[in-house]
Amino acid sequence: MVVAVFGPTASGKTAVSQALADRLPGEVVSCDAMQAYRGLPILTNQPPRPARLVGVWPLSHSGSVGEYQTLAHAAIDELLAAGQVPVVAGGTGLYLRAALADLELPPPPDRPLRLSTEALYDRLGSIEAHRLLALRDPEAAEAVHPNDRRRIVRALELLELGGSLAPERDRLWASETRHPTLVVGLRVAKEELERRIALRTRAMFEAGVQEEARAALREPVSATARRTLGLVEAATLPREAAIEAISVRTRRYAAYQRKWMRRIPGLVTVKAERSAYEVADEILALARARERLPADR
Repeated sequence: MVVAVFGPTASGKTAVSQALADRLPGEVVSCDAMQAYRGLPILTNQPPRPARLVGVWPLSHSGSVGEYQTLAHAAIDELLAAGQVPVVAGGTGLYLRAALADLELPPPPDRPLRLSTEALYDRLGSIEAHRLLALRDPEAAEAVHPNDRRRIVRALELLELGGSLAPERDRLWASETRHPTLVVGLRVAKEELERRIALRTRAMFEAGVQEEARAALREPVSATARRTLGLVEAATLPREAAIEAISVRTRRYAAYQRKWMRRIPGLVTVKAERSAYEVADEILALARARERLPADR
């Protein structure tokens, strides 16, 4: 059996998943897109203890969902074969689904095609590029905002490769998983979550996140890694302005994650406004009731 823990940022996923792994026994498999990069442990809130798929890519690498899916499936299968329980934990919804299911993902981008498609978008402008996409792939265009340059470029690129963004959307919310899986969502009241975000953001700055971010940007950083929440703000803004900007962005991202959580098929929510050990105990009871897992070591 696989146990998955999802929730908004600052909901306590790291502590809960590690407490679960200790009890089962098992290991944590991260499904956080930015924790997959090494070089930003403070900014990406990497766990204090080792976890699978944390820090596996350099910041210069352009990671993809397809690449992550291959690594996640291998890690989960290895743990199951060894008689351990994989605890898949993180806040990137697409990475969670990729870890748990067999998503039919589009092919990776081709560099020359990507450059020519980006040039086409820039030449047409956002409105005309989106209109072109709507003519050629109406379903994909429905899911993409006209100002979302990255996804419009990807959709137009996929058309040239004989694919579409739409099939990815069709399977995303299917209930099938590769292995029997309990998916748990951590539920925290909005006010409490915002309080935790504010505290954690300040703690990052006390821990030296500005120096970490500046050092990272002195080296090659891929466009994918550069999207790490707060990277540019921490590196370039004065301390208090950076704290405010990152807090605002993090609250918005948490709201987005909460929407994701409501759409994950089969998800069971548990109240997370208590200690990680109490939350882990409740999740463990749910898992044992479903699969008759062994008692604690």
